[in-house]
Amino acid sequence: MKPPLVDPGALADELHALHRLSRHTLAEKWGALCGTPPPPRTSRLLMMRAVAHKLQERAYGGFPLATRRILVQQRETAPIKPRLRELRPGTVLLREWQGTTHQVTIIEDGVVYRGKRYRSLSEIARVITGSRWSGPRFFGLQPNAKA
Repeated sequence: MKPPLVDPGALADELHALHRLSRHTLAEKWGALCGTPPPPRTSRLLMMRAVAHKLQERAYGGFPLATRRILVQQRETAPIKPRLRELRPGTVLLREWQGTTHQVTIIEDGVVYRGKRYRSLSEIARVITGSRWSGPRFFGLQPNAKA
């Protein structure tokens, strides 16, 4: 690890003082350190953490170039997949299909559609559309593969 570029005691004092700063002052510090203002509605806690990170990065240096390259490469080759939403018993899903609204209720061991129990959302999607569909995708729980 590189030696710090500033006095560690001074950095610690500055980090401890962050919690006393107003939201406006934190936004100004964010802008000064990052070169752009924080996004709208950024929480005070997130601004404190981002400012603290930037202060430490300036004091101790950021990631080495090789590490930054690896991180960028990983982000480009392995995009983050959104998690499938967890469905708890009692959850009601609505889907409009060809002008008709279809309601499905999640139960402990399957799903209920029009008073009949089914094992999966895919079964119901097939009943509704007459063709094979991914049930989670049909009910909007999973993004479209093309998106």
